[in-house]
Amino acid sequence: MCGIFGTIGRGLSATEALRASALLRHRGPNDEGFVFVGNGPVTRCGGPDTPADVYESQGASAPQNALDANGVDADSFLMLGHRRLSIVDLSPAGHQPMVYRDRYWMAYNGEVYNYRELRAELERQGYTFTSDTDSEVILAAYDRWGPDCLKLFNGMWGLAIYDRQADTLFLARDRFGVKPLYLWNAGGQLHFASEIKAFAASAAWRPRARLDRVLEFLIWNVTDQDSGTFFEGVEQLPAGHYLLLDLAPLARGGDFAPVAAQAGRPVRWYDITPGPALTGDAAVAAVRDALDDAVRLRLRADVVVGSCLSGGLDSSAIVCLMSRQLQAGESSSAVKTITARSLDAAFDEGGYAREVINATHAIPTEVTPRPEGLFEELDELVWHQDEPFVSTSIYAQWCVFKAAAQEGLTVMLDGQGADEVFGGYRGFFGAALAGQIRRGALGQWVADVRALKREAGFSPVRSVGYTLAYLMPGAARLIGRFDNRSFSDTEWIMPQHHDAFAADPARRHGARATSVSGMSLAQIRATNLPMLLHWEDRNSMAHSIEARVPFLDYRVVEAGVGLPDSEKVGRGVSKSVVRRAMKGVVPDMVLDRRDKMGFLTAEPLWVRRDMAPRFRAEIEAAVRLLPDVLSPTLVEQFDEVVEGKRSFDFRYWRAIVVGRWARVFDVEIVA
Repeated sequence: MCGIFGTIGRGLSATEALRASALLRHRGPNDEGFVFVGNGPVTRCGGPDTPADVYESQGASAPQNALDANGVDADSFLMLGHRRLSIVDLSPAGHQPMVYRDRYWMAYNGEVYNYRELRAELERQGYTFTSDTDSEVILAAYDRWGPDCLKLFNGMWGLAIYDRQADTLFLARDRFGVKPLYLWNAGGQLHFASEIKAFAASAAWRPRARLDRVLEFLIWNVTDQDSGTFFEGVEQLPAGHYLLLDLAPLARGGDFAPVAAQAGRPVRWYDITPGPALTGDAAVAAVRDALDDAVRLRLRADVVVGSCLSGGLDSSAIVCLMSRQLQAGESSSAVKTITARSLDAAFDEGGYAREVINATHAIPTEVTPRPEGLFEELDELVWHQDEPFVSTSIYAQWCVFKAAAQEGLTVMLDGQGADEVFGGYRGFFGAALAGQIRRGALGQWVADVRALKREAGFSPVRSVGYTLAYLMPGAARLIGRFDNRSFSDTEWIMPQHHDAFAADPARRHGARATSVSGMSLAQIRATNLPMLLHWEDRNSMAHSIEARVPFLDYRVVEAGVGLPDSEKVGRGVSKSVVRRAMKGVVPDMVLDRRDKMGFLTAEPLWVRRDMAPRFRAEIEAAVRLLPDVLSPTLVEQFDEVVEGKRSFDFRYWRAIVVGRWARVFDVEIVA
């Protein structure tokens, strides 16, 4: 839901505010609003997309007039801007920035799903409301509990609340960073926004790449692992953190520097508290109940809610639980699903998706991403993503949300987060095997090696390699050799940057752990989930769709993280507890799957068979653009892949997308 942006400091510009709003229009095409705060009354303005009935509503938050170049008072020191995607209470009462008690002004992006329960509690304490929005509940909760209100919210958000009485600005992000919030300090102003591209509205914007980020991405296949970004000077407010900025110096006409200094001191308000170490039927019941209620809450909307459906366990569980919830509520509505198909059987999950559709009587839509479409839409996709992304699978997800918009869907549920919480990736087997050796459980290790051969197709040699790689994190190249990872050889990166091959970010963040739980925490906090959420947010919002992720309800996460390793990865089966919890809910054909795809494209075949010349030309262009980073050897390696002399991996795509990103955003890359 929505996009926010704002600027702190002197010399605020109406032109730049309008430009930032236009750059974020896709996040909220239904309404826009601005407030400017100075020493006098707050100035409330609309924009080109502010509906007439919002002006006519005469509400306390309603704009007084349309913003123009002369609309900013010279003493203004804060601008809050908002783009609205209407989800809950579609009336003008949901206009933002929103005011409460003539004291608090808020620009908010996200959803607090338990707002009805919180509203009832606040009403018992004497609070009153003029809308049916979750936004107004957030403001009342902040008035009642201050920053501690965040602990009561079940949802996703990036928000900014200005307190006129205290002269403070409260910036906050949800527990797991489902919704983004970026900060950029330049030109005597502190800017914040839901997407980095909004900063291009400022006359001070001069995009320059962080070379260390580019190298980590190319070699190690990671982004978003901490507060840094690909853009020099642009930071994320970390997930589960807030900033409380004292704007009193500016309000009194003082210096900006003390305010800017506070931006580097975010406060952690949430860290994962693992639930009890349940086993057997108790573990199954805890996961099933938490996930079922998470889906129930995420069906709350005043617009149509659909779901992504890949045919894998996670999205299938969401669709089946949605269907049961709708039936239990005596709704005649069937779930609308969007599935990405492939013309190549090895990459197609359509049969599994069809099994779920038949079981739930869902209304399906299918899309088939093609390589020609990828390159036709690549600049637009890169622009919406803000930063490079690791494979063409992001394009498959893009196509799913594009189809959802064409089908009239505004909210989509998705299965993101299940793999990180419940051990869905193959690397979790390595962590589990290494943990058994550390505990001296040799018999269990032998049994699991045999089970992995039977269930997952792991050879004993591969299982030994995974075990050694996780026992000795410095030997990560063992995994690289088994899985054709780009960090297993160095020739394709220029020699002066070879030290980047030793800086394994997964090891740095704890993802080479010797326990499933330890690896899970690292993936949730740094190495996997943050970048997946980045891609999902941008792909969905590019098409004005809100994506909701029930597996990241904090109750589900805490229940999952607390379970013993054997409940998640045991006997060669990933996400064991989820499979058992969904027995009788999800078709057995899906529960019994042992392969994993997700939003895939047939990229290896596109490279070798369908679009080899185009891929090669794009790689050559990237090498020319980054001559001090990418070696011409990369082109030779690509030729060997096409000829079948070398195994495929995704380094070639990452080189392509870095080149495209640099061109689309006119980024300076200095090696």
